[in-house]
Amino acid sequence: MKFTLDRPATLHVVRAYAPGLIRIGERELTHSVIVSADTLIDDWRPRHVGELTAADLDPALALRPDVLLLGSGARQVFPAPELLARLHAARIGLEVMDTGAACRTYNVLVAEGRAVAAALIIA
Repeated sequence: MKFTLDRPATLHVVRAYAPGLIRIGERELTHSVIVSADTLIDDWRPRHVGELTAADLDPALALRPDVLLLGSGARQVFPAPELLARLHAARIGLEVMDTGAACRTYNVLVAEGRAVAAALIIA
């Protein structure tokens, strides 16, 4: 799937996503990432939602988004309830969806100027 909407050069925008690959701006990445309008963390550890720990959420929490989109890979898979509680305690909304849907939703929200981050598992 290819995305072609034009955005200001300063925004991190998902340009393409396919199983095993994501392109943010001109960078092609083959591993999980956390992205916001002005931050790209391209060495995010989890490769599957089942591996997700509280420590893995720290970089996303540090961005202080209003909403965090969790792209869980090819299918929607919810993380452990205690991880959801951590985000709730930090007053950060969470939406869990497959990674392709998370990429599309992220692009829409970042284009609207929303305080959004996406934690995208690339499987």
